[in-house]
Amino acid sequence: MSEPRPRRSVLYMPGSNARALDKARQLPADGFIFDLEDAVAPEMKATARQQIAAAVKAGGYGQRELSVRINGLGAPGHDADLAAIGDLPLDGIVCPKVESAAEVVRLTNAMNHAGAPANTRLWIMIETPLGVLNAREIAAEGKRPGARLAGIILGTNDIAKETRAHQTADRAPMLYALQVSVLAARAYGLDILDGVYNNFRDAAGFRRECEQGLAFGFDGKTLIHPDQIALANDVFSPSVEAVAEARKILAAFARPEHQGKGAITLDGRMVELLHCEMARRTVAIADRIDGKGLR
Repeated sequence: MSEPRPRRSVLYMPGSNARALDKARQLPADGFIFDLEDAVAPEMKATARQQIAAAVKAGGYGQRELSVRINGLGAPGHDADLAAIGDLPLDGIVCPKVESAAEVVRLTNAMNHAGAPANTRLWIMIETPLGVLNAREIAAEGKRPGARLAGIILGTNDIAKETRAHQTADRAPMLYALQVSVLAARAYGLDILDGVYNNFRDAAGFRRECEQGLAFGFDGKTLIHPDQIALANDVFSPSVEAVAEARKILAAFARPEHQGKGAITLDGRMVELLHCEMARRTVAIADRIDGKGLR
């Protein structure tokens, strides 16, 4: 299993906007999804492919996770997208509107054929009723030998469109889709990112939705505007208190008298190995953040 990394804030950026691709090098997001799909007009797709390839090859993004969202299977531009960016040194390739395990296999094979580096992972978007209903089978592909699947991204706008559900402040009509997707991801060891919040000027509403996503178990939030980065980083960062408690748990289990034990007593309460595993992940994430963003 790969070392945990923070994915608190992952910003979509249109590949057709060269200035935005350059500006991303200075933004404090944990990751970027350079977009070739919805954010790019058909007549700009070829230019976007060229600009993304040039930006990735130029580098300068530091430790930020770089992915590209391609057009979906069967959509115009899908094959051209993979041909243009498939062999770039990317952390991930994101495919929208995945609805079956068979599609995950097709995408993996296509990435292999395009010459994708071994460490370039596949991220799939669940955006349709069928995608939600098949979330378990889709996520299970992450355990298949040779799989590239690393995570799931919720496309909540498209889910609302396809189901005709209302997008309410509490997201009650969306709860099943959110929860079943988290369960599927966790059942098969995948990370999962929450959908976007459309009103980027509504900081209070955005914070509320980030906190709800954190409570549901999401690893972070996908974003549509740089102004959302700081707040997402704040909400999805482990708190100073949580990191201190995690380090205390790890230190306690490391004591010679506790070696091999499945449960110990710490500060008058029972602490089990599962708490040790949770603490290890919290510390790993905090160390990758390197002290930044802790609230």
